[in-house]
Amino acid sequence: MTKVEEWGWEGGRMKKKRVAPALSKTGSLSFFLAIVSKFRRFCDLQIWRAALGLCALKLLQLTLRQGCVAQDGIYPTIVWLPILFLCDKALWLVLEEVGVSEAAAREVAAQEVVGEAEAEAEAEAAAAAEVGVQAEVEAVAASLVNGARKGDSTVLAWLKMAKKKNVEDEMLQHVASDDDDEQEAPARPYMALMQKFHDSSAPSAKRRKIAHDEPSNRSPSPAINQSEDEEAPEPRREDIDEADEEEEEEGGDPASNIEEAPENDSEDEIDATDPFDSHFANPDQQTSSQSVVAAKNGEWTTTRAIVQPWRAVITSPGTNNNVSAPQPISGLGGLKLKQKLRDTAKEKMGNLDAAQKAFAPLLFDYKDVLFCDRSVENSTKIRQAVCLHALNHVFKTRDRVINNNYKLSKAGDDSELELRDQGFTRPKVLFLLPTRNSCAKMMKVIQDLVEPDQQENFKRFNESYAESDEAFGADRPADFKDLFGGNDDDMFRIGVKFTRKTIKYFAQFYSSDILFASPLGLRMAMGSEEEKKKPDFDFLSSIEMVVMDQADALLMQNWEHVEYIFEHLNLQPKDAHDCDFSRVRNWYLEDWAKYFRQTVILSAFNTPELAELQRLYCHNWAGRVRLQPEYPGVIGQLGVKAKQTFSRFQSSAVERDPESRFGYFTSAIIPSLVKRSKDSSGTLIFIPSYLDFVRVRNYFATADEVSGLTFGVISEYTEVREASRARSHFLTGRHRILLYTERAHHFRRYQFSGVERVIFYGLPDNPIFYKEIAGGYLAKSEKDMKIEPGQGTVRAIFSKYDVMKLERVAGSKRVGKMIQDRGDTFDFV
Repeated sequence: MTKVEEWGWEGGRMKKKRVAPALSKTGSLSFFLAIVSKFRRFCDLQIWRAALGLCALKLLQLTLRQGCVAQDGIYPTIVWLPILFLCDKALWLVLEEVGVSEAAAREVAAQEVVGEAEAEAEAEAAAAAEVGVQAEVEAVAASLVNGARKGDSTVLAWLKMAKKKNVEDEMLQHVASDDDDEQEAPARPYMALMQKFHDSSAPSAKRRKIAHDEPSNRSPSPAINQSEDEEAPEPRREDIDEADEEEEEEGGDPASNIEEAPENDSEDEIDATDPFDSHFANPDQQTSSQSVVAAKNGEWTTTRAIVQPWRAVITSPGTNNNVSAPQPISGLGGLKLKQKLRDTAKEKMGNLDAAQKAFAPLLFDYKDVLFCDRSVENSTKIRQAVCLHALNHVFKTRDRVINNNYKLSKAGDDSELELRDQGFTRPKVLFLLPTRNSCAKMMKVIQDLVEPDQQENFKRFNESYAESDEAFGADRPADFKDLFGGNDDDMFRIGVKFTRKTIKYFAQFYSSDILFASPLGLRMAMGSEEEKKKPDFDFLSSIEMVVMDQADALLMQNWEHVEYIFEHLNLQPKDAHDCDFSRVRNWYLEDWAKYFRQTVILSAFNTPELAELQRLYCHNWAGRVRLQPEYPGVIGQLGVKAKQTFSRFQSSAVERDPESRFGYFTSAIIPSLVKRSKDSSGTLIFIPSYLDFVRVRNYFATADEVSGLTFGVISEYTEVREASRARSHFLTGRHRILLYTERAHHFRRYQFSGVERVIFYGLPDNPIFYKEIAGGYLAKSEKDMKIEPGQGTVRAIFSKYDVMKLERVAGSKRVGKMIQDRGDTFDFV
């Protein structure tokens, strides 16, 4: 008999051997290779490997039925070729064990055959089984190719099934023989072979970059992404702040597919007094439904109260007039915290101050909060409170999922348990921050509260976000150093994933628990319809808490990005993303997620943009709260004696306010400058809006009535060299007037010399800017002896729509009279 060359294991490597031909009735090798090559082009590596494994098992059983075991344990080409893609030497030995067991079984069966008729009948049955199996192999291969072409979820469903605990029984049933008379093969080799396939179905884990706080063994990662803690493959956008591809393609932690027992401090029982249960996990259906319907219909009840040291405006859905502010807590014991977080919080936060005791109940009751009293002094305390709340929410969500996973695994597949504990996707908390340095500060608080044993990619995070502070001059104010110190890049986004003892930075968004991003960075990650790439914002579909810190700084960036993000929060996802819909909470399925989401906005002051953001996008059925202090005003804090004149102009509507303002400026302010053009040197005109700045600049450049007034301009778009030239010309008097925008002052905080009078085309949002410009610039001129003490002047124009700005500048006690009084001019010295 002519022998052919085949491949097999010898000496620890694959070598050619001359063996007897076999498997003559199984079809050509070219057919199988054609199927494999076609299927490879339509799917990723994991699905391709699974398909090869399935086909290999079919062909293996067919081979064993025919008795086609070659000499020295070497199998025909059509068998070992697909197996070669999946196995190593150890698996090949298991395969040989299967062949030996099957051969022994056949010998026993052959000895029991009596008579020529029975032997012929057995041969006919084997031939029929062979034809059936061959047809099934071809059908499976065809369905895999068609499924890959059409985007069918059959292959994904098979993969998910293959990962279950009883995967061996499922596969054995799938490839079982239809011949009832055929003797059953020994089970142990099959089970070992299937276990080997299961272990090698995913890419092998690769070495991770881990920062160890102390030597310790890494604990298994809990299963919290829907029903399993593994990173499913998702369409990946190019992002410098996401994990490297080789790190994200690893098969997860070693025990990621093992059902874990609950932690010792996990809260398994539903606690009606815990806001996490009463608001998210197990809300009262009647109360929540009524509140959601009222919020949908725009039915809100507003109550004003005093929550020392702030004024509170409490808004609740419905017509309930008995709404009141929660009582301050006495300490951390008044909060429903996980025990581990409670212990670390006591150590890191110490005793709560009066402001924290009043702020925490509103935060932990899951109300929407607009906090308008953030400052450099209280920023650390506020960060600690919101980070503690966010971690408490993430960890309780994680515990609930792990507990329910454990219950389901104990109950078995036939259980009728309905455990709804998840959303559509894993990310639950979104932090919107202005700079990378702000992100680093927030993460530092989280690290202190979590105290992880390991931090993956921490070195990379530290290098990318926590750069050393820049050396600012002593003339820069504290709020400027707080915002722009360190890495002030405003283009970033990063996902953070938590396991029992590990924090993983740069996790894929769909595998993260908390997302940190700037509005610009997140908008770039989401994409838009105009881009070639498909927009992707499904990772925002299950956000249950949004924390926007330093919102006053975000106002100085592109506010449209913030509005765009809120428009795409809690929308129904376009793709399933391996979601287990049997575990999704009912209010997600009803598209009520935005009515359960908590939004926390932290700002140094309130603005119309923030108030409108809360009105349009904060629909929390638990209600919303606005906190702001009583303002004493800054007109008495200039540090220099100067006459301050506030002039009110009439504006019929907020849409016509820019036109009315410009008209008043050209009719009431410009004539006095033109009349005293020789004495108008040193006039600084402060303009908050860039659009107003362009209009005023064009007016000075083209209007005949101001042709005798020379001017310079500095805006946020002015280059440094041009700004330096404008400052120099203004100091020497070559430019009598200097136009200066609010954003330019926010980002650069220029110190001007030669300012003799200040005109506010509009009041700044930040009252500190008024004090720096009106007081600081005039004080510098007095110090440089440019003007006599007390000779500097300030002029500001405002309308009734500037009430928020005016309150912070003039004071809460004066603003009412200045808006409603018959007179339109108010002087202060």
